[in-house]
Amino acid sequence: MTLSFFKSLTGAALVAGFMATGFAIPAALAARTDVVLGVRLEPPHLDPTAGAAAAIDEIVFINVFEGLTQVDRDGSVKAALAKGWTISDDGLTYTFTLQSGVTFHDGTPMTAADVVYSFDRSRGEDSVNAKKEKFEPIDTMTAADDTTVEIVLKRPTGDFLFNLGTGDMVIVGEESADTNKSEPVGTGPFKFARWVKGDRVELERNPDYWGEAAKLEKATFKVVNDTAAQLSSLLAGDVDGYPIFSATENLPQLEADNRFTVVVGSTEGETIMTTNNAAEPFSDVRVRQALAHAINKQAIVDGAMFGYGTVIGTHFAPHHPAYLDLTGKYAYDPEKAKALLAEAGYPNGFKTTLKLPPPNYARRGGEIIAADLKKVGIEAELIPLEWAQWLEQVFRGKDYDLTIVSHTEALDIGIYAKEGYYFNYANTALNDVIANLNATTDTDARYSLMKEAQEIIANDAVNVYLFQLAKTGVWNAKLKGLWENAPVQANDLTGVYWED
Repeated sequence: MTLSFFKSLTGAALVAGFMATGFAIPAALAARTDVVLGVRLEPPHLDPTAGAAAAIDEIVFINVFEGLTQVDRDGSVKAALAKGWTISDDGLTYTFTLQSGVTFHDGTPMTAADVVYSFDRSRGEDSVNAKKEKFEPIDTMTAADDTTVEIVLKRPTGDFLFNLGTGDMVIVGEESADTNKSEPVGTGPFKFARWVKGDRVELERNPDYWGEAAKLEKATFKVVNDTAAQLSSLLAGDVDGYPIFSATENLPQLEADNRFTVVVGSTEGETIMTTNNAAEPFSDVRVRQALAHAINKQAIVDGAMFGYGTVIGTHFAPHHPAYLDLTGKYAYDPEKAKALLAEAGYPNGFKTTLKLPPPNYARRGGEIIAADLKKVGIEAELIPLEWAQWLEQVFRGKDYDLTIVSHTEALDIGIYAKEGYYFNYANTALNDVIANLNATTDTDARYSLMKEAQEIIANDAVNVYLFQLAKTGVWNAKLKGLWENAPVQANDLTGVYWED
């Protein structure tokens, strides 16, 4: 065979020519079946039912672990391990029919008994589930047979099917539950392969998956903390993409580079300066209102996020139909802030601490906030923390004055009625609204209650509501199928593939 034979063939003809002559197709012509995605934070462990960190779900939720339902990329609820369900007329009894032939990655069959076990484990006295309240509405559960589960609720719960499609409510096996933190075993399209601490988590395609097989054979989530390193890893090809790209200042450069696709979507991440409502002087609503007036929220979006983000006035996502625009309630007004502080007995301000977890919105935003607070007499000491420290000191220990964090859980305004939550906030009127919301299934009525809740927490200035976190994704232009928006904390790889 002469060289001219190969020169006369192009594209599909070249592939066909190689096949017809018995030659193997060159690797350069075959679509890749692996992907390396960068993530900003390393998860503390890999069990989504035992931790609050979004970094856990971003790697293993949907890919390794699945729920009865799944919140899809557009925010809708679709079938997952439950292929269908019926709801009784009184809204209390849900009967789920499970997919047939589902096995965990260790080969153990997944049955209705595993659903009962998973939910009992997460709602029990010894539960470490960060969202244990999602299970509270459940009264009884029965495994009628291997593929039928009946769940009876204490009261109608409007968001029950949505909650079932989040990482806190995935189904785990009793045989592997105790080791899921280090060796996760789920039912998903990918299996856990390896975790190199401080560097990467590797997944591989599950050959026995009950549903449509993933197109990728291998997926690596590589931890890249430094924003400069994120850019260099993309340009060098060491990382194929970042579902959430932290170095937003580099987005214009990447948008101009045809090797990459830049996608700016929305998230459920309400970025707030959280206030310890039980600590002096923040127990005084006038002080909290002063904080809200003292901070220039748009300046944080521009300075810390390079313009990517939407200013908010309450704890609710602007893209949701029930969002209430309260951004004008606490307009940037340092003089108003000073007047409120004086009224509260702090004419000369006071000293406080601002604990900052690793993300740029916190570290960069903290510097801008400290400068704004100083203008009204508040001296804020900036204390950088790693995530493990933040979870221990702030989230669990409530040992803080102020902090900055993005709450990325969908429709999570109910946390303001959660007893013992780290805000240290309590309001019986708000509790009543959230209780009514949880019992209401009618969409319009739910939206009305959501708006009422937004007004209450804004009036109380529970926290300083800064901006809605944007989902700024960057990846190789030939990589297809990654989510644009983030209705839940997930990087779903089931539909990801490389374009030839």
